[in-house]
Amino acid sequence: MGFLDFLKGKPKATANIAKERLRIIVAQERSARGGPDYLPLLRRELLEVIRKYVNVDVDAVKVDLVKEGEHDVLDISVALPEGEARAGNPD
Repeated sequence: MGFLDFLKGKPKATANIAKERLRIIVAQERSARGGPDYLPLLRRELLEVIRKYVNVDVDAVKVDLVKEGEHDVLDISVALPEGEARAGNPD
C-alpha cells in the first residue's frame, strides 16, 4: 500500500484550511464595514426612541465608531427636521 499512498499524497486538513479562510473573510468583512456588529442594532434602537418625540427619516440617524488615539469614540449624529411638530404626546 506504500506505493498507492505515495500517489495519493498526504491527506490535507481541509476542515482546518476552510476554517482559517472563513476567519479571514469574516475579519475582512468586519473591517470593510468599519465597525462592530452591534452598530446597526444600536442605530435602529436610537431611531425608535427618537421617533417617539420627533418625526425623523430613517437616514436621519448616523452612528459611527471613530478611533481617536487610543480610544474608540461613538459618534452619533441626528438630523432633526426644522419646525416639525413632536410625534409623541407633549408633556
